[in-house]
Amino acid sequence: MTTETSRRLRADAARNSGRILRAARQVWAEQGPDALLEDIARRAGVGIATLYRHFPDKAGLVRAALDQSFAEDIAPAIEQALDDDDPRRGLATVLEAAMSTAARERNTLAAARNSGAVTAEASSPFIESLTLLARRGQEAGVIREDLVPGDLPRIMVMLMGVLWTMEPGSDGWRRYLALVLDALSPGAASPLPDAVPLRSARKGGGWPV
Repeated sequence: MTTETSRRLRADAARNSGRILRAARQVWAEQGPDALLEDIARRAGVGIATLYRHFPDKAGLVRAALDQSFAEDIAPAIEQALDDDDPRRGLATVLEAAMSTAARERNTLAAARNSGAVTAEASSPFIESLTLLARRGQEAGVIREDLVPGDLPRIMVMLMGVLWTMEPGSDGWRRYLALVLDALSPGAASPLPDAVPLRSARKGGGWPV
């Protein structure tokens, strides 16, 4: 096999993979987290054997779909936030991107939870970015001093929880994000009870929680 042929086959495989992942996200959004893999393959315009060749099981498909969504929708927001001179605005940018993506991908997240597909490592880059931005905000005096790193994943769990109380497509989560951001400001701070350690993350949490 020539180098050019090998390169072309790899490119074809990458295109098929990307098409399958986007189809999966679309089908889950429309049909729910229990949609059939055959429907996903049909939407992607490939045979079910091709889907299984790329993703041997649903858990692998869900993980890759979340990775694609993170790369497309959240990673650029993190990069923008880290370049922002205002760390509080940067923190808000990342949280808003995460909640907007989660609201749109709620069935993909449900599929991840149902299949036990995602480990805590998947959310590490997201949580690390929040921690860095919060620390910068504390140093700049725009984030309350008593916030600790363990608070951030819990805050995300609280924010994510409101999605399941709203109709799909609702942007009502913005109200609660605004409340949380106000609560992180020094001007709104009142003494907090002591923080307790995080429990070991359970498999299936997924990003961004």
